[in-house]
Amino acid sequence: MLAARSPRLHGALLAAKAAGHDHVNIDGILVETDRCRTPGPTAGVDLWWSGKHNSHGGNVQVVTVADGCPIWTCDVRPGREHDITAVRTHREVLSALIAAGTDLRTLGDLSYEGESGTITVAFKKPKNRRLALVQQQLNKAHSSLRAIGERGNSLLKMTFRALRNISLNPWRIGKIVAAALVILHIEHDRTT
Repeated sequence: MLAARSPRLHGALLAAKAAGHDHVNIDGILVETDRCRTPGPTAGVDLWWSGKHNSHGGNVQVVTVADGCPIWTCDVRPGREHDITAVRTHREVLSALIAAGTDLRTLGDLSYEGESGTITVAFKKPKNRRLALVQQQLNKAHSSLRAIGERGNSLLKMTFRALRNISLNPWRIGKIVAAALVILHIEHDRTT
């Protein structure tokens, strides 16, 4: 029931604009699970295994406002998927971010590099070269804005012990995170 009260992305972005925010952050969190042995598309690789985190889990995308409060979460994707794949799988995410883009910039880490037209990412250091001074300064500013957004992921995982390791069917992780978001908004009297 709580998950059904979770805000939709379009409404959350409108509320963020109305509250005067000029940017939002998007980032993925891995909610660990002890469920495994689900064959993935590649032979010998488990569907829920995240090589990056070296554990089983589900990838949930989280959008936070500038002060680090999460305002939206997506449904779960298998842990083996990277953030960019998870965002592309949920087609409504990119279209909503594009629609809000004129008034509300979206910041992301380098894992969203393939969607740099929609999500602003830092400059990637070229192989065997250095970034220009201007690029380094822009990366520093980008990192300082995104660091506060990382608070939203921590807030979800540290406030709710249930999000540290889930023993249920991994496909239910998205609903559990959405319910946690609703409780967090109620506790902190927040809408954005």
